[in-house]
Amino acid sequence: MSKRPMGPPGQDAPEETKKRIPVWLYPSTLEALDRGVQTGNCKSRSEFIERAVQFYAGYLSGQDASAYLPPALVAALNATLRATEDRLCRLLFKLAVEMDMMMNVLSAGMEIPVEQLERLRPQCVRNVKRTSGSISLDRVAERQRPLE
Repeated sequence: MSKRPMGPPGQDAPEETKKRIPVWLYPSTLEALDRGVQTGNCKSRSEFIERAVQFYAGYLSGQDASAYLPPALVAALNATLRATEDRLCRLLFKLAVEMDMMMNVLSAGMEIPVEQLERLRPQCVRNVKRTSGSISLDRVAERQRPLE
């Protein structure tokens, strides 16, 4: 019987002893098991089954998903996410610059009372929330025009 500590590595913990259990497998599953023993560099079927159970239990418990994906796939996904994040940041920066330019032009050409701006901001917040940010100049212009 082999024994190992029950807790995380590096901590004092009581040892647990392996137990023998009967396992019934289909022949095709047994063939896959034998292939896995070879490719997984396991010493025995028992070691492969134990690794597979720990892997699957970790997967089901929702631990770090990157531990269950091939490293090349994790690296590719991370690179794609980083590139997307960088692109979105650049686009948001450009949008902020354009909005700042527009606000400066409008404020230079119009004399809008502070009270009117204070009433406008909550209205704009409601509009953005209601439309999930999908606002067009056409719709705003229609709303601003008096009914004829």
